Formats: sequence, C-alpha cells, structure tokens
Amino acid sequence: MSDKSRTTYETTFIVTPDLDADAYKSIVEKFTKLLTDNGAAIVNQEVWGFRKLAYPIRKKTNGYYVYTEFSAEPSELIFTLEREYQYDERVVRYLTVKLDKHAVAWNIKRKARQNQS
Repeated sequence: MSDKSRTTYETTFIVTPDLDADAYKSIVEKFTKLLTDNGAAIVNQEVWGFRKLAYPIRKKTNGYYVYTEFSAEPSELIFTLEREYQYDERVVRYLTVKLDKHAVAWNIKRKARQNQS
C-alpha cells in the first residue's frame, strides 16, 4: 500500500521504576521490534526516562517513560501492541492515539526546532 494509506500513531508507556538499566533498554527494544516486525515505521522515539507520576500507581510515585511516534497501515497492530503492554507486568500504564494531520504537522515543526538548538 502507498504512504497515503498509512496512519500516524503515537504511543507512550510507563515502566515500573525498580529495574536495572539493561531491563529498561530491553523493554524499549522489545516494543520497538514488535512495531517494526508488524510493518510499522518508527518516525520518532524519545526515552524520557524517570519522571514523577501524577498519582501513585501500584504504590509507585515514579516511572520510566518512553514515547514512540510511528506510521503503520490500519490493521490489528494497535490491538497487538496494547495486548503486549497488558501482558508485560513491568508496564504500569500505556496510551496509544491516532494522530490527525494537524498533530503530525506540529510534531514535524517541533522536531525541526529541536534540531536547530
């Protein structure tokens, strides 16, 4: 299918804070591989690292945040991705949203500004 049929999504997930550095790296690689193996193209990925949670989750007040923007053909990929988030006990929260054309344009402008600094 052509690029016009691809949809842009962004997903953010939070990992429990009580793991070692290698575990965080392997979790990020696991979900990145899941996306790419199912035909998604990673547009932007940012590891935000440890941040304070807005409210305690599972008695934790901090979490390890990962943000990924990707494009993919509409399929069962989102269902598969979120199911894997649910199965992984280390992931405490996640959110995946479909971006409209305005959000995609804003992300492109934001990345351009970041590259200038």
